[in-house]
Amino acid sequence: MQIGVLLPALLSAAVAGAADIPQERQTELANLLKQDCGSCHGLRFKGGLGPALLPENLSGKSDAALVDTILNGRPGTAMPPWRDFLSAAEASWLLQQLRNDTSQ
Repeated sequence: MQIGVLLPALLSAAVAGAADIPQERQTELANLLKQDCGSCHGLRFKGGLGPALLPENLSGKSDAALVDTILNGRPGTAMPPWRDFLSAAEASWLLQQLRNDTSQ
């Protein structure tokens, strides 16, 4: 199966799975977002070592590409891969928090 076909299917499963994340894990993920992501992207996500993660900065970027960046990082940059710590559903949940600006 080609990646172009596989990635949207995985993302659909991740988005569906995001609804199944227990509240306790959501709290942990919210803390990770503020502390770990915020340490590079700015505590208010306006940018720093990493780019701004405000809703307007994320618009026009696909969920699939952003979830892939969260899970696999960006080689040659300071963005590390988080796949050892997050599932695709959890990465999708984090992305939705950023898109909805509920992380502030």
